[in-house]
Amino acid sequence: MNIDKYKHQHIDILGGINALRRLSRAGVEGNAQEIATRLVSLSSVVRMHLAVEDRFLYPSVEGLGDRALAEMSRRYRADMADIASSYLEFAARWNTAAQLTANSADFRAEANVALRRVFDRMERENREFYPAIEAVAVTA
Repeated sequence: MNIDKYKHQHIDILGGINALRRLSRAGVEGNAQEIATRLVSLSSVVRMHLAVEDRFLYPSVEGLGDRALAEMSRRYRADMADIASSYLEFAARWNTAAQLTANSADFRAEANVALRRVFDRMERENREFYPAIEAVAVTA
């Protein structure tokens, strides 16, 4: 099973998160339009990644015949539902420069939580889930 496209999407998502962090640190008000634009772009990649995982990755992994990996996949899928929902709510709330400028402190606080959760999840997948998939796929 080739999961390179998922890994590349993680690189794009993590890069988007890092760009938002840099812009936020440099000043939300002064970078509001760029933050909003990048947040919309990041959300598109996140939505596509989630859809492809749900439709193809998880079912494929769960069909490989390895019980431990199938259970890991089910846990990852269930865990992601809450993370995705809160991220998408965050992204919808902060997708305009006007909203960012008017409430920059709130944006920073929410961004620290929402983006950290997505970042941590991507890192955990890169460190645990994807290597487990590749190890089982090689022996299958």
